[in-house]
Amino acid sequence: MIIRIAMLEDIPAIMQLVAAVVPAMQASGNFQWDNTYPNAKIFENDIALNQLWVADVDGEIGGITAITTDQDAEYAQVGWDITETAIVTHRLAVSVNHRRQGIAEALLKQAEIVAESRGIKILRIDTNSNNKATRLLFPKLGYEFAGEISLSFRPNLRFYCYEKLI
Repeated sequence: MIIRIAMLEDIPAIMQLVAAVVPAMQASGNFQWDNTYPNAKIFENDIALNQLWVADVDGEIGGITAITTDQDAEYAQVGWDITETAIVTHRLAVSVNHRRQGIAEALLKQAEIVAESRGIKILRIDTNSNNKATRLLFPKLGYEFAGEISLSFRPNLRFYCYEKLI
């Protein structure tokens, strides 16, 4: 597995990954993503900003994530100072064909590498309150639960926020 920055040529494979992941997420009661979010335009923007990473597994996209400094205003609901620069992981997904191979962990480790290279000591992430897999994964990787929020662009859903200091 190689963790690398995404390229525009990866968009079709990324969209195939999303198309397969969304029904699996929804079947488990997690409605964080749907047929409108995330979309190709969002990923194209992530690529233009050099913030979309992929896990390349033998030439296939096994996972994706955006590693940004973009903090939603709602993060203040858990008491975070959102004026502090933090590395924030968004749009983390693992292909249904590549689960349980350490891909999510490798992508989150990449977030730490990016933070360290930029001298940033705070890592933040949020997940749908119904996403059992990430709610187990984040604490395992040293993230501490910070509280629950709502996000304006995803009304009627609740999100758990996690933070890791490095």
